[in-house]
Amino acid sequence: MTQLSERLKEKRIEAGLSQTELANCAGVHLRSVQNYESGKRYPNSLVIVLRLASALNTTTEYLLGEEGGYIVEAGEKGGYTEQKEIKKLVSEVAGLFAGGKLSDEDRDAAMQALSEAYWIAKNDCRKYSPKKNTEDK
Repeated sequence: MTQLSERLKEKRIEAGLSQTELANCAGVHLRSVQNYESGKRYPNSLVIVLRLASALNTTTEYLLGEEGGYIVEAGEKGGYTEQKEIKKLVSEVAGLFAGGKLSDEDRDAAMQALSEAYWIAKNDCRKYSPKKNTEDK
């Protein structure tokens, strides 16, 4: 489970809401709430996270935790596939920091640098990818 999934469920139960009620309050599908709470999916935009946080009377920062912002940003920029790749990268990098003694500032700086490096590499790859033919024939 992710920080988002654990915190979302915790706050929903604390608020005395069912998954259906939360979905209705936040304007998302029930299946989306179920996927977020099980850790299968992340919201694909910060707007959705904001609506969930508002419905649960909490902040987006609390729901997303340390790594969540990067994952949601990946979804906004590149879609579900990019979001899955960043989620995997964040998970692997978090394992590197698990036993270390990095300050919060250093850990955040490292995560930001990795995120930027990922997007730079992704954009560089697009330069050399074959272009799709968009002309009407």
